[in-house]
Amino acid sequence: MQFNGIVYGLFLLMLLIFAGCGKSDVKSSLVTERIQYDVTIKSPDPEYDWWVQNLEGAKREGLLADIFGSVSGGKVKAYDFFSNKLLTPDEVKKILRRTDTVAVERPDPPHELVDTVLVHELSMKEISRLRFLEEWQMDHQTLAFTKKVVGICPLVEVYAESGELRGYKPLFWVFFDERYPGILK
Repeated sequence: MQFNGIVYGLFLLMLLIFAGCGKSDVKSSLVTERIQYDVTIKSPDPEYDWWVQNLEGAKREGLLADIFGSVSGGKVKAYDFFSNKLLTPDEVKKILRRTDTVAVERPDPPHELVDTVLVHELSMKEISRLRFLEEWQMDHQTLAFTKKVVGICPLVEVYAESGELRGYKPLFWVFFDERYPGILK
């Protein structure tokens, strides 16, 4: 009888130990406070299915119009990509509208050079990528990820004179978390 009580007691003790080790009150934890990556939103290849690296044209342009309208109108704050300096709505408008002065030779004699002002308004079609800054959490039981977007940056395609794509130019950051942009410095 005494032996059965000891076995029963040890069994209960082991059960409590295993039950305590198997479950944790912490379901999810922070994987990374920040991760940054680019997402192509305009397909680089017309042979891809419409949804591969692509947002449908009207939805893409609507999303970008919302971002640019909110930033240009001062509803949300925009920050310089490189310095994280807060940009005024007028500074953002200058980013979206570039003015250049070039010397153009007249086609007729005396073929003098004349300064010509070129104004380029950024088209939503020129934005083919968005850069995301996110915080990731993971549920340890299900391995499900939760992503919190803390910042977004539109990227415009930059081409060489030959027409070859050189890369992507960041325009500005928009942050959705009060800790930013200070944490990026």
